[in-house]
Amino acid sequence: MNILIVEDEADISQLIRLYLEKEGFTCADCRDGLTAIQLFQDQQPDLIILDLMIPGLDGLEVCARIRQQPGSKDPFILMLTAKGEELDRIIGLSTGADDYMVKPFSPRELVARVRALLRRSLRHGTQGQIYETPNFWVDLDQRSAQRQQDGQLTPLDLTTLEFDLLSMFISYPGRVWSRSQIIDRIWGSDFYGDERVVDTHIARLRKKIELDPAQPTFLKTVIGVGYKFEDG
Repeated sequence: MNILIVEDEADISQLIRLYLEKEGFTCADCRDGLTAIQLFQDQQPDLIILDLMIPGLDGLEVCARIRQQPGSKDPFILMLTAKGEELDRIIGLSTGADDYMVKPFSPRELVARVRALLRRSLRHGTQGQIYETPNFWVDLDQRSAQRQQDGQLTPLDLTTLEFDLLSMFISYPGRVWSRSQIIDRIWGSDFYGDERVVDTHIARLRKKIELDPAQPTFLKTVIGVGYKFEDG
């Protein structure tokens, strides 16, 4: 697994790299946002450890640009921040970060968080089942999903986590899922962080399955409770 470390404090970057390489990860590092974008494009890492306060483009802008790039690998992003305020964490998750850690942090905990994030890409759903609705076709065995458009099925380009979310919702049409239930189902005991990370991934899934993500037809918000899937 390849990891990109984006941290402008050299001693912290070297410490992170030391611990990760001892665990068998391949690491690259840089000190500023523009270089981070270039290395992401060139190396397509599996995970990015991204400091919030870096020169050039800050961590929030780097995170947002990575999530907006079509056709690129969709890496996990673990954001680092020296600030403990709730607002910083919320903004980081809303731009597409998968998890966050507040400095100072334990290097061993950081390695545990990295492993937990990367294990998500190895988790597979129930085998041998196909779910079909008026607008969607999901094959759990092949881990493929398609959407009905203009009378034809069009493949959906979903990340592993997005596929797991869609599979969960489509398996229980009409059921309302709270954030904590979604976390238990998708992440299980591997989850670290804020429940609001669920909202981030729901928003990204909506961009791929809804005609108008701002007014979703299929993946709906149940105010004060959570989310549900409806189709037909």
